[in-house]
Amino acid sequence: MPNTRPVDQGTITTGLRAAICLAALLLATHAKADSAPILSPAKTAAEAGLVDIRQLVPDIAEDIKYAGSDNFVGAPVDGYLAPKCLLLRAAAEALARVEHDLRPQHLRLQLFDCYRPARAVKHFVRWAGDLADQRTKATHYPELDKRALLGDYIAPVSGHSRGATADLTLLRCNADDTHCAPLDMGTDFDYFGTRANTDSAQVTPAQHANRMLLKAAMEREGFRNYAMEWWHFSLMPAPMPDVIYDVPVQ
Repeated sequence: MPNTRPVDQGTITTGLRAAICLAALLLATHAKADSAPILSPAKTAAEAGLVDIRQLVPDIAEDIKYAGSDNFVGAPVDGYLAPKCLLLRAAAEALARVEHDLRPQHLRLQLFDCYRPARAVKHFVRWAGDLADQRTKATHYPELDKRALLGDYIAPVSGHSRGATADLTLLRCNADDTHCAPLDMGTDFDYFGTRANTDSAQVTPAQHANRMLLKAAMEREGFRNYAMEWWHFSLMPAPMPDVIYDVPVQ
């Protein structure tokens, strides 16, 4: 027999109020997530709170791609005036801990990119829109039409501009650490295509194991991998998630 007891109107009011509050909270959270980041007025790395990783690890291996021409643009990228890795201090300290944890295993990091000025991201977007420039296709996007790069691969705002993301790989050193060479990860840095996905089935078991070794080392210090790029890691939670910077790397 159905329950015919009168419903307490106070219960309805309380429940409705709670539902409205929850909906408002969800909408506010969604709006915040979708809102554009704030561009910091900082003009120098010091004003932005960015530090050079070499202040913490003087001999860390670096191959800062966007300061030169060995990159998918094929030229030095706007905002890179020196081949340096800058990061907010919390991210720099976490990355230094990763490096120090690896060294007893005869492993080291090699850095490709760290903080990325907002003007560099604009340079990437302009390059992606220039369909006549196909100079780096064979190396960086052999299986993709250049028009497919905007979106998942090249976005108008990059997490790198928040100062807590790094692109890197692992080096394996000999017994006395006098010589180190990159581990085989299955693709080069900035390869646009599914083969670069961290869990891609297109790479060999040994290449996948190398990726997992890097991923585990970074995760132990709070970095999260971007699943489409085995080399891309961001410190979580981000120190300044709503702010991007445009100071030059110099």
